[in-house]
Amino acid sequence: MLHINDLTYRIEGRLLFDQATAAISDGWKVGFVGPNGSGKTTLFKMIKGEIYAGSDEVSLRKNRRLGGVDQEAPSSSVSLIDTVLEQDKERASLLAEAETATDPHRIADIQTRLADIDAHSAEARAGSILAGLGFSAEEQRRACSEFSGGWRMRVALAGVLFSAPDLLLLDEPTNYLDLEGTIWLENYLRRYPYTTLIISHDRALLNNAVTHIMALENGKLSVHAGDYDNYEHKRAEARAQAVSFRARQEARRKHMQAFVDRFRAKASKAKQAQSRIKMLEKLETVAEPISARTAPFHFPNPKPMAPPIIRVVDGDLGYDDGKPVLHKVNLRLDNDDRIAILGPNGEGKSTLVKALAGRLPPLSGNVYKHKKLKIAYFAQHQLDELKPQQSAYDHVRELIPDATEAQTRSATARLGFGPEKADTKVEKLSGGEKARLLLGLITFHGAHVLILDEPTNHLDIGAREALIEALNDFEGAVLLITHDSHLASSVADRLWLVNDGSVAPYAGDLGDYRELVIAASKTAAKTDAKKSPENLKEAARKEAANARLSLQPLKKSAEAHEERLKKLNETLTRLDAALAEPGLFKKNLPRATKLSKERSALVEAIARTESRWLEALEKYENARALADA
Repeated sequence: MLHINDLTYRIEGRLLFDQATAAISDGWKVGFVGPNGSGKTTLFKMIKGEIYAGSDEVSLRKNRRLGGVDQEAPSSSVSLIDTVLEQDKERASLLAEAETATDPHRIADIQTRLADIDAHSAEARAGSILAGLGFSAEEQRRACSEFSGGWRMRVALAGVLFSAPDLLLLDEPTNYLDLEGTIWLENYLRRYPYTTLIISHDRALLNNAVTHIMALENGKLSVHAGDYDNYEHKRAEARAQAVSFRARQEARRKHMQAFVDRFRAKASKAKQAQSRIKMLEKLETVAEPISARTAPFHFPNPKPMAPPIIRVVDGDLGYDDGKPVLHKVNLRLDNDDRIAILGPNGEGKSTLVKALAGRLPPLSGNVYKHKKLKIAYFAQHQLDELKPQQSAYDHVRELIPDATEAQTRSATARLGFGPEKADTKVEKLSGGEKARLLLGLITFHGAHVLILDEPTNHLDIGAREALIEALNDFEGAVLLITHDSHLASSVADRLWLVNDGSVAPYAGDLGDYRELVIAASKTAAKTDAKKSPENLKEAARKEAANARLSLQPLKKSAEAHEERLKKLNETLTRLDAALAEPGLFKKNLPRATKLSKERSALVEAIARTESRWLEALEKYENARALADA
């Protein structure tokens, strides 16, 4: 499918690829990993032809269909469902031609091809993908322009998944998804029938959705079978073996060099010394393995407080009076709580943490906090609050204006910005570096609670592991909203579920929640498929046909009940006539009593039969109306 042969490429003098070679076969699902800035996105651009690398260096199988998510999110007035359907170019072209075609043979060809590509189920398939990515049936009919950039990127992702290319290229696809969307995507990619190449730092995705790992390290590419954990284990073993081999080589080199130095001048040992000199020249020089050093995160530990540090009592939380997003919230947060907040986007997770952080007052009820409580709140939109023309050093200096330059630079270095990065303007920093800076600034003076809303979106795997380590060392409370299930499971020991306007503890673990999400998405897909216009029409046609088939028995049933009712009424008339005989009760009381009982029973039978007749008649009339529709 894809071959990369001795690729060498530089950007502004920096070597990204150094005779890199790799091959990816049909059907492989490959996770593409490497440090931020190492060249992964550049390789994607080469594969797509946006950067020319030479036909021999990067080559693809002929006639393959290539698909990836564009950087520009769709923002037209076209509905979400139609935007996704448009990505199947062949279907759209055939449908357009079908409206104008007049040649009977061509019309037949078009209809045959539409059937071959399963065009009749396209809307159901597109709706299922959109539902999996978090869009309700109602939202799918709304225009793209009505949604924010992040949600429109989901639409772009839905479009490329729907088009089902032979080689699917995804660059950090989970950055715009919540945990539920990420779980759905993992499951979808695992079942995807064609080749995928995914740039990702999401360990759970790399463990659950891929069959191979392609690593970019020190300008070289390597491909490994298995998931990310398997790759990392083999990588650690190889690094340990390289370190051990180098140590043995150096020891051997020192031993031979010592012999040469000692005996070179002695005639009796001269030949042996010369032999060892030649051996030294031939001895392979083993470079010391380069270990990518990830700067640690550091969160100052707070002084303990009497629990609870936050308590919400009967809180209605939201933005507009009378329209709460969350109703009657009752919860508490203690010093050492580690909580991950679950729930689909739009259910109120961010509303909850904003209220806890003091950025959103309750509409009713109360949010009680310890009077000396310090809260550090991180959200992606806060990256825009960093000053683009200032450096990390400048931001830290504003926090400690009375410190010396040496003290300020030392503090900046503790945030992960050493001499080479401390004076770089924020606008020149990567997304991961901006996130690191913001995390350092909001926790600089210490905090009792860290509230982190998607903190890993721009962090590579090394930085994510460093963040996990720092959070586990932190002695205060942690509240997490994250699509990274590895982060959640590594840090949190409790789960809150936000759903249907309420907040409640979730009794299961993340594995249980994963199964719940997958099961719910399958149910939703089946429901959406049943509700698609084409399926609704087909269901209506079937219902009408069934109604026509049922007309005769329904008609016969109604007629039978009507005939029985007629006979019962005739019997009642005769009984009434008999009971009306003058002096019956005086002349023959036993017969009169018997006739009275029979009449009473007959009246009940008439009532029952009349009810059955009316019911049968209603069924018949409804079926006839449906058949005529």
